[in-house]
Amino acid sequence: MKENVEILPVPTRILTDRDDIIDCVEKYTRGKIGKDDVISVAESVVAITQGRIVRPEDLKISRVAQFCCRFIPDIGSLASPHGMQSLMNVEGKWRVAAALFAGFLGKIVGKSGLFYKWGGEQTALIDDVTGTMPPFDKHIVYGPRDPEDVVARLKERLGCFGAVIADVNDLKRSRIVGVTDGTKGDLVAKLLIDNPFGNASQKTPICIIKNFRQYQEG
Repeated sequence: MKENVEILPVPTRILTDRDDIIDCVEKYTRGKIGKDDVISVAESVVAITQGRIVRPEDLKISRVAQFCCRFIPDIGSLASPHGMQSLMNVEGKWRVAAALFAGFLGKIVGKSGLFYKWGGEQTALIDDVTGTMPPFDKHIVYGPRDPEDVVARLKERLGCFGAVIADVNDLKRSRIVGVTDGTKGDLVAKLLIDNPFGNASQKTPICIIKNFRQYQEG
């Protein structure tokens, strides 16, 4: 029954690039997760354990990045020269600049989201400094590598109904980065809209969605 669905945040220690995300999730969810549940992991923490981080001071900022970042709203991770440069380093300087220009033209004719569509997959995934939990709040964090492979391995290891990697924040943005076959990511995103993950002192980058199978099939 849908009314039985429950979100259970799971406390952990601070996870770092020395950790294996699969082993850590298994350790901290042992005895808490069942065959009808879905495991959800914050995308920034998955990326951190993969070493997908960079310190702003290690980036060489181009003039193109300094120019382009001015056209991003202040609340965005790409609004700083460092955030924009980190994107250009992985997606290509001119690809990002062209996508930004296309996005501007698209808005004129009533089409939104073209920058994020054409700028590369990392355009929507990069977290600028302060975008994740300490001590990595001084780093820029890229999106996770091979998210579909990560969730498949999580599901197999835990024996649960499904697994997702989620990008959720306090601005009511909830997006699924990786999801196992048979799990309806749009339903998971709605359940996570109030951001049950804790990126500060809570240290709860893992959430178990109890009885999700019944919720999805009910």
